[in-house]
Amino acid sequence: MSTPAQAPLTDEVTTLARRLRLPHLRRAAPEVLQTARAQRWDPAEVLRVLLVEEMQGRDRAGREHRREQASFPTGKTLGSWEEAAAAILPATQRGLRTLEWVQRRENLALCGPSGTGKSHFLEGLGQHAIDQGYRVVWCTLEQLGALVRSHRVDDSVARSIERLLRAELICIDDIGLLPVAADAAEGFFRLVDAAYERRSIAVSSNLHPSGFDQIMPKPLATATVDRLLHHAHVVVTEGESFRLADVLRGKGVVPLS
Repeated sequence: MSTPAQAPLTDEVTTLARRLRLPHLRRAAPEVLQTARAQRWDPAEVLRVLLVEEMQGRDRAGREHRREQASFPTGKTLGSWEEAAAAILPATQRGLRTLEWVQRRENLALCGPSGTGKSHFLEGLGQHAIDQGYRVVWCTLEQLGALVRSHRVDDSVARSIERLLRAELICIDDIGLLPVAADAAEGFFRLVDAAYERRSIAVSSNLHPSGFDQIMPKPLATATVDRLLHHAHVVVTEGESFRLADVLRGKGVVPLS
């Protein structure tokens, strides 16, 4: 027996759904109504299912929008993270995954040698935070420097920093690889100062934050680190680069055919 074709919504219902901004309900309604007629659903159940479709659709769209706005560099998630092989204690990983520290507006500093998984774990936490409904921003010190330079002309640096603080979690990656330019150091301090006890900042660095005076002026580094570490979880990674280990095991690339 062939399945009866789904009847389209009437023009009036379609118009009402558009005016009420119910795109997901509108899209799901023909199939839901067809099922409801076939299975003789109670009208209240029809309404419940349609509202659930709208709510879930909005949740999906919200996550996609937040993920796009975050500007993650690679798309890595905790799903591809190997907890047992990581240079971070499993208990620490699980504690950070709860995101309670973000709720409390605490900071996170991941520091250690290159290739020990800092950036992967940081991005994974950011992706996880988005899935839990938080807004996240991902940036580098170079981008903060560019922000300062572009907004200094009209004296709108403070306003641009405040826009970053619309996110509950600000991630700053790869501190310590290169000396920090003056504009970047200023942007870093301004962001940490503005976020202090208001938002969570998570950084990854080859240096422990106590050594930031090696890459930026000491007075600015001292003031920045003082605020960054006051309410912070400091996680030190150790060991050799997993990227180098992959190369030595022949896993760096897929063999050519």
